[in-house]
Amino acid sequence: MTSPQDDERFDWQAAEADLTNPTTGGRDAEVVDLDAARSRRQGPVTPDDGDESDLDDDRPAGGPVLVDSVEAQRRPRFSLAGFRSAERVPILPGWLRSRAEFAGNLTWAGGFAVHAAGYHALRVPKYAGRIVRRAPRGLGRLVGGYVRWLFDLEGEPVRQAVARAAIDKPEEARTYQGLSRQRDRRVRWRGLTAIVAVLALFTLVGVLALVAPGAVQLAVGVVVVMVLALLGAPADKPLLDTAVVRTDAAPLTSAEVFAALAALNIKGINDAIRRGDNGKRWFPAPIARENGVGWRAEVELPRGVTASSVVEKREELAAALTRPLGCVWPEANGEVHPGRLVLFVADKDMSRAKQKPFPLLTAGTVNLFKAVPFGTDPRGALVTITLMYASVIIGALPRFGKTFALRLALLLVALDPRSWVLAFDLKGTGDLSPLESVCHAYRAGDEKEDIEYLVTALREVHAEMRRRTKVIRDLPRDLCPENKVTDELASNRKLGLHPIGIGIDECQRGFEHPVYGAEIEQICEDLVRRGPAVGIMLKLATQRPDAKSLPTGISANAVLRFCLKVMGQTENDMVLGTSMYRNGIRATMFSRRDKGIGYLAGEGDEPVIVKTFEIDGPAAEAIVARARKARERYGNITGHAAGVVLDTTAVRRDTILEDVAGVMAESEPKLWSTVIVKRLAALRPDVYAGFTADQLREALKVHGLTTKQCWGEDTDTAESGNRKGFHRDDILKALTKRDRETGNGKHK
Repeated sequence: MTSPQDDERFDWQAAEADLTNPTTGGRDAEVVDLDAARSRRQGPVTPDDGDESDLDDDRPAGGPVLVDSVEAQRRPRFSLAGFRSAERVPILPGWLRSRAEFAGNLTWAGGFAVHAAGYHALRVPKYAGRIVRRAPRGLGRLVGGYVRWLFDLEGEPVRQAVARAAIDKPEEARTYQGLSRQRDRRVRWRGLTAIVAVLALFTLVGVLALVAPGAVQLAVGVVVVMVLALLGAPADKPLLDTAVVRTDAAPLTSAEVFAALAALNIKGINDAIRRGDNGKRWFPAPIARENGVGWRAEVELPRGVTASSVVEKREELAAALTRPLGCVWPEANGEVHPGRLVLFVADKDMSRAKQKPFPLLTAGTVNLFKAVPFGTDPRGALVTITLMYASVIIGALPRFGKTFALRLALLLVALDPRSWVLAFDLKGTGDLSPLESVCHAYRAGDEKEDIEYLVTALREVHAEMRRRTKVIRDLPRDLCPENKVTDELASNRKLGLHPIGIGIDECQRGFEHPVYGAEIEQICEDLVRRGPAVGIMLKLATQRPDAKSLPTGISANAVLRFCLKVMGQTENDMVLGTSMYRNGIRATMFSRRDKGIGYLAGEGDEPVIVKTFEIDGPAAEAIVARARKARERYGNITGHAAGVVLDTTAVRRDTILEDVAGVMAESEPKLWSTVIVKRLAALRPDVYAGFTADQLREALKVHGLTTKQCWGEDTDTAESGNRKGFHRDDILKALTKRDRETGNGKHK
């Protein structure tokens, strides 16, 4: 029979007639066993099959596989590429690989042993009294038990029962006779054994009494009495008191986590449960203990559910798990995908648990080019930060540990003997006062003279930054290959490239100042941008993180960010960075008990929850005293610490009106603000270096002057046009008014 492949003009009617022709009987037709054909097609292909077309086929040996079938989606059991990309589990546990953690555990074990030994040593007389009271009872129990064994009294109830039964059943008499004979044999044998034991005991006692030294007799007597006391001890009253009361937390189970997530009323989770999802595939790894302080669970949330939606409901999650809020710490694992939740449930409330001691509390110095201790994470592991090449922003609501975190950072700077420390407490409460004895510049308060001191110090640092850029630019390439300060360059005292750490608490008080705010903002923004490369580190702390109190030009360029409890998304992202709230990094989840706990961003790949080390005022003073001694040995007591008074005359002297009037000639009734600023810088470079048109506007606003549209030109650039500036007549009128209101030569 022909086929359609043989001829395009295939006659289908003739072929159908051929199949149904009774004469031929359909000889050209063949009945095919489809099951057998499928098994042959799906079986292994070998050269013996004689089917060369199958050998040339690039399809899988098992036949075609649909792209959405189970076979296509099943992972291969053994894949070299899969093993190469797999994460290797460390051979040694984390506590054994970390020297600091191992030393901490060893110290804890030693302290625990000392505590237990001291606790029980103090109670030795009490334990001795218990032993003396319990020994007679133990002797009675021992003698009574031996007598019961000697006379086979434990079998007496059985014999009595058989004797009573023999009254009604004579055949039981034989049973009783057998039991009696067995008892007689036991008693005779045990009696002989008892005679031997008693003779041996009396012999041993006699030998000890006649031959053994008194110390041996005493030791044997003590041992005998203690054994008798143990035998006489009540079952519910142990001999020793409890030195440590343990409160073991219940283990975390997958069923408990699933039930807790189901109780959060998250739409994607509810929908998955309604479809019959029982959560068995939500856990890509077993729930396991971590660092011996809690349980870690990784959860693959249903499709479309983000981990941030669970993080936002931390309080409800803790209630569903029936755990204290300070024990439950959900985080998003963005390295996998937004739907991967990492849930850590600690044994103890992090906000109430005793913090580990600060590693540098009693000894040690710091190298700011290396990681330094800052706090611990919910797992109790040490968290470090590298302060060099990084500006720091700290934000939080009042009384949540913001100032203490800033003081901790400045203490770390102070412990490097090479550094300068500049501390400005614009809150004015003296929280940074323990640092005063090592500060190159120090001020507490937000009065006019305090702000003037701050501006003067910032101008000094700003000028120092410009000097450093020139020094680094002129250094040979082999000494400074990356055009930034290195550890070796900072130690070269001839270059003057030592680290400088500046801390400003409640920085919004400076940025919002009506006269000097614009200049403070401009200097700080420049220090944040260019300062880290030349060894200048700015640390700002604020309780109101918004665009006004924390300018975007500053917050966007800070490397290290520490955000404690804040109220909303805007404050969260102002401190931690754009989109952090959307990505599940939410400092809004912290409760009012979580003081000193916040998100630290910028040190590692992902933000981490950190509880800072608790250092109170006396402890800070002790650290600073040790830091000052190290600085004295190094020869680095400068500025305020050395008794030098910072000259604020240039800032304090209100000569802005005279200076502006001096640079405006009579032939120039109007001048652009940009031209006035350039002329002021030429007139007093030490005062107006870096002065901007905005700063000029703010400085003259105090005297009631505002900018006006002025037609003019810049003789240096030959530009002309209508721009904002000041009229000379307005300057002179303001100057006259000020002089008329001035008393005893001082300006109001």
